[in-house]
Amino acid sequence: MDILAFIEWAVKPEIISKPIEVRWYGLLFALGFFIGQSLMTKIYKQEGKPESGVDSLTIYVLIATVLGARLGHCLFYDPDYYLAHPVEILMVWKGGLASHGAAIGILIGLWMYSRKFNYHFLWVVDRVVIMVALGGAFIRLGNLMNSEIVGIPTDVPWAFIFERLGDNTPRHPVQLYESLTYFATFAILWGMYKKFGTSLAHGRLFGVFLIMVFGSRIIWEMFKVHQAGFMEGVDLRMGQLLSIPLVLAGLYLLFKSNKGDTVEQEKTKIG
Repeated sequence: MDILAFIEWAVKPEIISKPIEVRWYGLLFALGFFIGQSLMTKIYKQEGKPESGVDSLTIYVLIATVLGARLGHCLFYDPDYYLAHPVEILMVWKGGLASHGAAIGILIGLWMYSRKFNYHFLWVVDRVVIMVALGGAFIRLGNLMNSEIVGIPTDVPWAFIFERLGDNTPRHPVQLYESLTYFATFAILWGMYKKFGTSLAHGRLFGVFLIMVFGSRIIWEMFKVHQAGFMEGVDLRMGQLLSIPLVLAGLYLLFKSNKGDTVEQEKTKIG
């Protein structure tokens, strides 16, 4: 294969190194939260909710994302190592975050938030997943900047050669595949919300999110290098095994939402 036909990716993960180190991953992660918070403020204002609730929501989601993603990585992808070195679970700066763990963490955080502030759980989740899809797109771009979660070798003309890996093997830029999928998911969810708003049944947006995000994960995992070393030689990747029940949950939510109440109908009942 002629390596000149491919994209040589030599981007450094650091934007600046002095006086403090600032990384693309951290900037993109923060950007996703900033835009998400701005959009949630718009939603709260539009639906007559106190805008102060968005600040609390952001804190809940941020903490839940980091804790869930870290624990997910440690327990799903390298449990033997981290159970033998439990102190390193706390060392987030060493890397290792899992989106499936983040999903579980966020749901737990939103359940706690909805109970504390007396919101319908699915009302909160339906709106937050719009922002989560956008945040996921930015995070996968951050993975690209870090030259991590790389794809399997390929000879497609858009293959990337990740120079920081120390080899000249062209690989699928699977980070881009996922990022573009998540941007598309965000666009569809935001478009649905803008068009239908409170006429959407509870769980409809959440169901679409689960099907699109984790359905695409089942596909894109086939193009990734194995991340869970203990599953080498197994046909299914860990990411696929974790995604299947989430897709099924999405299908269930879509089915249930066809018979469920909308926000407008709830207001009518209360009135």
